[in-house]
Amino acid sequence: MKQIDSIVILGPTASGKTKLAVQLAAKLNSEILSIDSRMVYKQLDIGTGKDLDEYIHENKAIPYHLIDVCEPQNNYHIYQFQQAFKMAFDVVRSKNKTPILCGGSGMYLDAVINDYAYTSIPGNKLLQEKLEALELTQLQEKFHQLDVHSFMEIADLGSKKRAIRALIIANFLLENPSYELVKPKPLQPITFGLNPPTQERRNNITKRLNQRIQNGLIEEVENLLNTGISVEKMISLGLEYKFVTRYLLGELNKENMVELLGIAIQQFAKRQMTYFRKMEKSGLDIHWIKSEDEAIDLLQKHHILI
Repeated sequence: MKQIDSIVILGPTASGKTKLAVQLAAKLNSEILSIDSRMVYKQLDIGTGKDLDEYIHENKAIPYHLIDVCEPQNNYHIYQFQQAFKMAFDVVRSKNKTPILCGGSGMYLDAVINDYAYTSIPGNKLLQEKLEALELTQLQEKFHQLDVHSFMEIADLGSKKRAIRALIIANFLLENPSYELVKPKPLQPITFGLNPPTQERRNNITKRLNQRIQNGLIEEVENLLNTGISVEKMISLGLEYKFVTRYLLGELNKENMVELLGIAIQQFAKRQMTYFRKMEKSGLDIHWIKSEDEAIDLLQKHHILI
């Protein structure tokens, strides 16, 4: 039996990850490391679903990390996230606690679990601009024509943005054959996956989207734009921020915005599951569970929770 050094809770949006993470953190007297590519930004609260009041369990605050660490007008890259994660992880471990990683950003989870060194490779604006003109299938074909064996096994070509990044990394490695990557130190987690039935997930997404609109999602985006965040930046943040920005620009009416945003979130959830299945195929052992009790049983079997 491997030596467990962390707990991972993953799943598509609106699957109940934070609730389970808080319950387990309370039982283990542990702390939560948020693995979310947008929760790192300050002021992006309603649209990202931070729900910080969820980090209270029986009147006790559960410590969390990697939320609200970057100003919204700045860019926060995956390599920066890796560095911040390592610091937070070491802090929690230094307290003799088992860190609980919780999130749905598959690429970020993959990067921190496997400690990929490729994230430290710099961008290439000129190449990126050329690649932006190509379709996803063209990018994928272009990538497979390259000879970068070590990277091809883990490259993610699932979206245009990721395929472009993969090509930039591949070209860098070809141009810098002596580039030394730091040997990765993968985590040894026990991983729980939450994946409610499709219809339940759809209902949860629809219900949550309506709640966010009632709770001030549109006003949140409007305030961010009024503080000087560019339209391009807001759209790049995707989903809620992209569609509400388009509504505020007059490109969509409210009914259309809500409908299209709902569809986009459903599609995003499917992509998340595709990425998690890819992680499974690459060797991550995911225990797909339906309840806290199942998680506790598995933790007890691994002597993490007595």
